[in-house]
Amino acid sequence: MDFPGLPARLAQVRDSIARAQRRGGWTHDVRIVAVTKSFGPEAVRAAIAAGLTAIGENRVQEAIAKQDVLGDVAAEWHLIGSLQRNKVRHAAGRFALIHSVDRPDLARELDRRSLGGRPQRILVQVNCSAEPQKGGVEPGELASLLDEIRSLNRLALAGLMTMAEFTDDESVQRAAFAQLRSLRDKGVRDGHTLPELSIGMSGDYPVAVEEGATMVRLGTVLFGGRLA
Repeated sequence: MDFPGLPARLAQVRDSIARAQRRGGWTHDVRIVAVTKSFGPEAVRAAIAAGLTAIGENRVQEAIAKQDVLGDVAAEWHLIGSLQRNKVRHAAGRFALIHSVDRPDLARELDRRSLGGRPQRILVQVNCSAEPQKGGVEPGELASLLDEIRSLNRLALAGLMTMAEFTDDESVQRAAFAQLRSLRDKGVRDGHTLPELSIGMSGDYPVAVEEGATMVRLGTVLFGGRLA
């Protein structure tokens, strides 16, 4: 099979997640989103064969190309990268979950394009690292965005997402993840349903799990280094 080391790596990741949950005192399930960006369809097939069903892609067009090739594969597709408004017409209805809604105009366009069938499930991305180059709504503007989304009938808000600063400093990682959890808790008190916390990538997922992640987005730790 392609990626022959994947089952062993996945077993190590699952063990690491279990240990991190014990440290954090959590008992809920943590879902692994296998990030296959820059890899070909064979990475998706390998992930499914290893028992992973959630597949994460950063770019709409790359994801759609793989979906068209892999029509026989029962994958649950997640869009984890930023979504430009002019790509919404291609994305709506093609993903089980869009992780990166971060502004009212994008939410409204997704609502407009999500015609028929089930509402489009989304997460709101929050910029908890205070990095200007990062996507995400500012924490102070989250409440108004959540209220805006609640008024849109064809969107189903499922939770929040963030990315920590790219650093080995666990205290910096933890601060971003803890802030998102705190914002989630406030949103729940305000009447929103926010079961999902999509936090943690290959370099910081144990800290994210300790802080209450329900989803971790993992690529390198599963598949190895990215292709050029």
